[in-house]
Amino acid sequence: MTNAPMQVNALIVDATDPERLAAFWSELLGRPIVGRMGPYVWLRRENGLGLGFQKTEDPKPGKNRMHIDITSPDPASEQQRVETLGGCRLEQYDDGGFLVMADPEGNEFCIIPDGAFDLDDEGRASYLD
Repeated sequence: MTNAPMQVNALIVDATDPERLAAFWSELLGRPIVGRMGPYVWLRRENGLGLGFQKTEDPKPGKNRMHIDITSPDPASEQQRVETLGGCRLEQYDDGGFLVMADPEGNEFCIIPDGAFDLDDEGRASYLD
């Protein structure tokens, strides 16, 4: 047994249509699809992190328990591009001040600024103001 810390190798997203979801994320992140194996579709690994989409018959049951934050120099300008690719803005989270979007299967993600931004005492952001 080793005492070395474990590392996150990949994030795997369940998908009823992994090809469609991989295409969405590939375009959004600029990571090409590089492999298919069994029920998985894989995007190019970057910074040591893999991103894969696994076929499942079960639709997304509710709110994500974990979500991805992606960065942009101008988060507000990315909303239209996400929507053009098949995603949508989740306005029910607007009170938190974050730009919360969903991919075509409803998986939530935030688009945050590249640099630092402030949060108030309740964890609300203000970078969209």
